[in-house]
Amino acid sequence: MEILRLMPKISKIFLLAVSVALVLTVFLGANLSGVSAATGQDGAYRQINVYTEVLQKIQEDYVTDPNITEVTNGALRGLLESLDSDSSYLTPEDYKSYKDDKGGKAQAGINVSKRYGYATVVSVVPGSPADAAGLTDGDILEAIEGQDTRNISLAMIQRMLEGAPGSTLTVGVVRPGKPEPDRIAMRRGPDVVPPVVETLYENSSILYLKPEILDHDHVQEIEAKLHGMQKAGNKKVLLDLRDVAAGDMAEATRLANLFLKTGTIATLEGQRFPKQVFTADPARAIQPTAPVVVLVNRGTAGPAELVAAALLDNKRADVVGEKTFGEGTQQKTFELPDGAALILSVAKYESPSGKKLQDDGVTPDVLVASGADDGASLDDEAPAAAATPAPVKKPSVQIDEPLNKALEILKGKAA
Repeated sequence: MEILRLMPKISKIFLLAVSVALVLTVFLGANLSGVSAATGQDGAYRQINVYTEVLQKIQEDYVTDPNITEVTNGALRGLLESLDSDSSYLTPEDYKSYKDDKGGKAQAGINVSKRYGYATVVSVVPGSPADAAGLTDGDILEAIEGQDTRNISLAMIQRMLEGAPGSTLTVGVVRPGKPEPDRIAMRRGPDVVPPVVETLYENSSILYLKPEILDHDHVQEIEAKLHGMQKAGNKKVLLDLRDVAAGDMAEATRLANLFLKTGTIATLEGQRFPKQVFTADPARAIQPTAPVVVLVNRGTAGPAELVAAALLDNKRADVVGEKTFGEGTQQKTFELPDGAALILSVAKYESPSGKKLQDDGVTPDVLVASGADDGASLDDEAPAAAATPAPVKKPSVQIDEPLNKALEILKGKAA
């Protein structure tokens, strides 16, 4: 009789163990008939016995009978997120929603990743609803529409931030010195990215360029402006990549090549991903000798980090500002038999000096803190979260110290 009583629980535990085994199979690139081929894989599969024992104790001795589906989803989500912030486990319901999303929805202007288990603001698009609401780099989103972001995969968080034009997005924001999160509501607006900002300094000798995204159109804009430098009397370039967190790695490689005649721009490599080396093509270089300074901050991520690292490591530019966020992976989606899916990082981008962007970010050779930096730092411990409404005031910046430092460095360089 005791065996019969335990059968349903044991079956549930077995199902979870099988789910974990399935995830490990995909992750390790193994098949069940060849598990014994590698010692590391043997060790991973032996851990399934530990998972099974833990789950059995939870089923038998936890204060209440747990929801095994939630336990399973939480275990698998934690397994993926322990690898890096970009890897995700999607339940069958989440994956269906993920596949059905055709894009084209209104945005709030927030670029997010995961830190400390929560959704974290990488950067905010200037002039966006999030910018108007006072969100800033490093803010921790404790909740989106009342749902705890610890329990949501990054892929689904990014989709929850989208919605119909004019619809309201409500987030809970954790900030230092406050025991409870601010509740901030904003209206989603159309996803309109402004053109590259162009400003001239020092009697037009310094060309300042500020893109909001590194996609094809914006890199094309920069290329055209670099072509016209000599005619316009510009001799030096100040490339502002602060809060640039979106774009395409191929376009970032193209942008770096505009300033580089030779050298490695980046590499991409994974455990089973063939190593790719991206090198500068002399025919694509437009301004390979003009003095260049690049501005970065903690909101600089992904494609913008690739550009900054390439120019810094090739000694082609000074990089001024703060250490960048740390993003740079290539992902692959693996569909599972039950309708769930894994979004797994299969390769990481490395700088010419061999530093992984995802792990190390880019540390400027000239460190200058932002004058607006009174939000949550990514190097601080994440505060505990609760909930209460509170007004948000965005800090005002009177002096742009990183910009002034960059201009000072450029002034001292011979054209």
